[in-house]
Amino acid sequence: MSCVICELRKEKRFCPAIHGRICPQCCGEQREVTLDCPSDCPYLRQAREHEKPRPAEQFDRASLFLQVEISEQFTYEREHLLMGLSYALAQAAHAQRSLNDQDLISALTAMCTSYERLVKSGLHYEQPLTGVAQHAVAAQVQEMLKQFREAEQKQLGFSRLNDSDVLKSLVFLLRLAQGRTSGRPKSRAFIDFLFAQFPENKSALVTQQEAASRIIVP
Repeated sequence: MSCVICELRKEKRFCPAIHGRICPQCCGEQREVTLDCPSDCPYLRQAREHEKPRPAEQFDRASLFLQVEISEQFTYEREHLLMGLSYALAQAAHAQRSLNDQDLISALTAMCTSYERLVKSGLHYEQPLTGVAQHAVAAQVQEMLKQFREAEQKQLGFSRLNDSDVLKSLVFLLRLAQGRTSGRPKSRAFIDFLFAQFPENKSALVTQQEAASRIIVP
């Protein structure tokens, strides 16, 4: 029998994305491009194990906010904030299984732009988001920041979280996402990385308030 995609080459493997049998070439060419590959697909997992990091020339330097400096000291001192925001991204992806890496990257990019403007000029103007999925991601992040500040206020007597720290944290996660994703339109490599850190069965055991409270406690 022939591949159900190209209808030319012989089929050799089952594709869970289309529930049909396809040839290896179509699998490799259409993986996470036209095919919405599930994370447990053995061919996707095998490909990720052998996939090389994307070359630097594939990145738009402006998209990485290289003007925002993030020191190792910052990542050490704000580890709990970074963990909290990562948790928020994972929660958003758990809640909406249709999300892909590009949705998270687009939402993070918009939030980075808004916070950079706020830090530089003091103007609070949210960068427009293009879709419902991105709005959901941004809302989850903002809720975590709110809960984080409340938890700091309760435990420390004040909140030391400032807009500059939020900007640096969002840029850090944006760069992490850009480095983890394959760059293909339907890639979920970064989301799967988040799921490995925050499995659904564990994260569901705590509320957002409890999560923020645990995060800031050394």
